[in-house]
Amino acid sequence: MHRLILGPLGLSDTVVPETSTEIGGPHAHAYYRYDEDGEEHIVDATVQTPSWISSGGDMISTSKDLHTFLSALLSGSLLPAPLLAEMLTLESKVGYGLGIFVQKTETGTVITHNGGHGGHAALMYSTPDGSKTMTAALNYIDDADLSLAAVFQAATQRLVREVFGEA
Repeated sequence: MHRLILGPLGLSDTVVPETSTEIGGPHAHAYYRYDEDGEEHIVDATVQTPSWISSGGDMISTSKDLHTFLSALLSGSLLPAPLLAEMLTLESKVGYGLGIFVQKTETGTVITHNGGHGGHAALMYSTPDGSKTMTAALNYIDDADLSLAAVFQAATQRLVREVFGEA
C-alpha cells in the first residue's frame, strides 16, 4: 500500500491503523447516543479500533488525501488504462464496479464510494475522468434507535446535483 499508492501520491495523512486506537494529529470526533435506565447518554466514540469492520476500517484518511487519490485513480495516473476501464465496467444493476459505484445523473455520470461507521463518514465523488471531485469528512452522533439514512441520502444527492451541475 505504501510503496504503490500512499508514497507515490504523497498521501501523508492516510494511515493503516491495524489494531491501534490512536489517531495522529488533529481529527474529528465521533459520538454515540444511548439510553440507560431512562437516561440519555452521549459518549465520545472516537477512540476505537476499526479493525472489527475488516476492510471497511483498514484506513483512516483526510478529505484532501481522498481527493488526491480519486483524482489520480480516475485520471489514469494510478492504473494502466485497461485496468481502469475494467474497474469502471459495471458488474450489476446497482452500478457497482471493482471497488467503486458508477451513478448515472440527469446530465452525466459520477464515480463514488462513500463509507463510514461509528460516528465518522466520508463522501467521495468524481467525474469519470477525475477532473472534478467532491470529498467530505463527516462526524455525527450515532444512535441505535435513530436512523437518518433517508434524510442523509436525500441531502447527499442534493449536494451532488449542486456540485456537478445538475441542480
